[in-house]
Amino acid sequence: MKTTDIRLTEHFSLSEFTRSATADRHGIDNTPDTWQVTNLHNLCCEILEPLRRRFGPIHISSGFRTEQLNALVGGVGNSQHMLGEAADIRIPDEKTGHDYYQFIRTRCNYDQLLLEHNRWGATWLHVSCRNEIARNRHMAFYTPKARK
Repeated sequence: MKTTDIRLTEHFSLSEFTRSATADRHGIDNTPDTWQVTNLHNLCCEILEPLRRRFGPIHISSGFRTEQLNALVGGVGNSQHMLGEAADIRIPDEKTGHDYYQFIRTRCNYDQLLLEHNRWGATWLHVSCRNEIARNRHMAFYTPKARK
């Protein structure tokens, strides 16, 4: 079965988590192993589906990464993206980011929840969930955008 054909949950397909312009440019096969797909399914069930049901469609900007892809995009060496336990969600505006953050923090079983910004003004929400739910740390950091 092609990666694009695999449905992880009702609203999420594996292709949303494996697509990468960087992988395409460098000819990297960004296909996860079965255990990593299981972790992505868990992430969807525990966090992304509840978020989707509450707020409507969400955009995954970064999902699964092979070790090679993670290095190319500057990810940390122990990134949960490589395990299939993390995703970055594009945030269109500060209010939406705050709403997503509060919903996940108060209603979902997460490991890490980080509202992040880059120097060019892009905002995303990094969220992770360990496959072993009892090991989730519930570590949350929210940094509002700096005012100009």
